[in-house]
Amino acid sequence: MSDQTPEELAEEKRKAVEEAKRKAAELRKKNAEAETPVDDLELQKKKAVAAAKAKAAALKKQKEMEQSEENSVAEKEDVELTKKKAVAAAKAKAAALKKQNEMNQNVTDQETPEDDVALAKKKAVAAAKAKAAELKKQKEMENDGGGEDEAALAKKKAVAAAKAKAAALRKQKAAASSDTTDEKAKAIAAAKAKAAAAKAKKAASETDEPLKEESPSPNQPVLDRYLHIIRENLGDDLLEDAYINRLAKDVPTLVAKKETYLKVAQFLKYNELLAFDYLSETHGTDFETHMEIYNHLYSYQNRQSVALKVKIDRDKPVVDSLTSLWAGANWPEREGYDLLGIVFNGHPNLTRIMMPDDWVGHPLRKDYEPYDVEV
Repeated sequence: MSDQTPEELAEEKRKAVEEAKRKAAELRKKNAEAETPVDDLELQKKKAVAAAKAKAAALKKQKEMEQSEENSVAEKEDVELTKKKAVAAAKAKAAALKKQNEMNQNVTDQETPEDDVALAKKKAVAAAKAKAAELKKQKEMENDGGGEDEAALAKKKAVAAAKAKAAALRKQKAAASSDTTDEKAKAIAAAKAKAAAAKAKKAASETDEPLKEESPSPNQPVLDRYLHIIRENLGDDLLEDAYINRLAKDVPTLVAKKETYLKVAQFLKYNELLAFDYLSETHGTDFETHMEIYNHLYSYQNRQSVALKVKIDRDKPVVDSLTSLWAGANWPEREGYDLLGIVFNGHPNLTRIMMPDDWVGHPLRKDYEPYDVEV
């Protein structure tokens, strides 16, 4: 049991209650101090938002006022510009009318009275003023709520009226200027006739000039050398033709007869002076009247080229194969057989190379028609 008296216990209890109250007060104070900045921040945010809205509203109102002032200035400028254009057009019309009257005086000895010119000026000025007034009125209507479509319509009407007046004025002066127009037309016709005659004369003189002779090919001596060697060894009757192919970089070209084709090819390869040991190209062509085989040969020894051709019958396109001389002719000759139907005698494997074995016809022939068994 405690030795304290009831009075001492009551005093301690009172002190404990006061201490608890004091601590509770301090705790509430701390909480209040912690919460106060949050409330101030929210208040500042609200004030800033309100200020921003007020500023935006003021700026919007200011822009609307500036836009209204700009529109007003632009409308005034449009009216002034329209007036100036109308006055300038009137002056131009008056000047043209005056000039036309002066031209008519030389033809018909009649003058348009000055009163007409003055009257035309006054009418044009009045029309310009009316247009400006109408445009100004239209702008005012737009400011009061009128649409852009109405303004555009008014402008179109004003333009149409101006064009109609100009057309009427031209028609009015057309009769007076008919004689002058006739004289102009006659002068133009005479000038055209003179120009045509000069052109015809120039063309005739150019026709009479002699044609320029074509300069000889730099490969002509090379072709002459080939022909000399062939004729000296094989005779003159092996070739059907020989020429320089201007369309193929001036390559010397030999056209062999069908029966001497293989013999000429052998000579071109094995002759020591020619030595065409490389076949770079072989292909066939359907000329409708005949077939033709083209071979391009090259000599590494002499660094020279030659083209060897042979013409064959289109109905029976048969010719000797060159695979025994140049192995590179194998696949190109098979291609000629496959696509053109040319038969190369002596070829080791003359079969189709692109189309299936059961394909009907030869696709590169000019008269080729596709065949489909299912149709």
